[in-house]
Amino acid sequence: MLAEVDEPQLDLKVFARLYGEPVLKLPKDLYIPPDALEIFLDTFEGPLDLLLYLIRKQNFDILDIPMAEVTRQYLVYVEQIRDHNLELAGEYLLMAALLIDIKSRMLLPVRKADTGEEVDDPRAELARRLVEYERIKLAAQGLDEAPLIGRDFHGAQVFIDHEAVVRFPSVSVDDLRAAWADVLRRARLTQHHRISREELSVREYMTVVLRTLQHRRFAEFQELFDLAGGVAVAVVTFVALLELARECLVEITQAESFAPIYVRLAYRPS
Repeated sequence: MLAEVDEPQLDLKVFARLYGEPVLKLPKDLYIPPDALEIFLDTFEGPLDLLLYLIRKQNFDILDIPMAEVTRQYLVYVEQIRDHNLELAGEYLLMAALLIDIKSRMLLPVRKADTGEEVDDPRAELARRLVEYERIKLAAQGLDEAPLIGRDFHGAQVFIDHEAVVRFPSVSVDDLRAAWADVLRRARLTQHHRISREELSVREYMTVVLRTLQHRRFAEFQELFDLAGGVAVAVVTFVALLELARECLVEITQAESFAPIYVRLAYRPS
């Protein structure tokens, strides 16, 4: 397997590494495919990547690049790839020309501008491009190391059968109290002003309610009250209903919020 070559070994023409040891001379009976060196060349993603590698490998200051040394090392690499891949070497040659141009401008005497301001460093634009490229490269590496669905983990899929879950309506005793208040309101509207003494029996009205429900599947809550009898009859009937419900003789049900309230005989298995 061909590996990336460190800068100090470029002058030694290290062809590859075998178990960590450099191979300086190729065996005569070794067959090398025509495109084998592309693995070595593709280790750098472009001229800026190679230039940044040379600078970081030797701990150079990116804002104070020693152009002579970096240019020499860069040209050594370019000479190697020109013999094998001229098309790939084109973009590297363009960067080499830029490095030589910067090096030549640094050799010229420094002239102060007419305005008295300091002349820009010829390396400034190259340093800016390298800093920006390194920032983007590190950001891309960070994104690549982030967990990726389908590569590092898989999303869990759970099937829930909603029809199998019994959902009871959200009802409360307040609905029963509101229905009772409505019965009282209607009873007051139909009451008669008669002075009489009447003894009402809860047990008697319990029997009346049971007889009313005996031949019916259910009855609406308001239907069980005799509004013509006044408030006293309505109160006794309501107490009779509560007593029957307490003794589990009738069931008071409501299908959902704000729905009508129904009363039916309690189911007793035989």
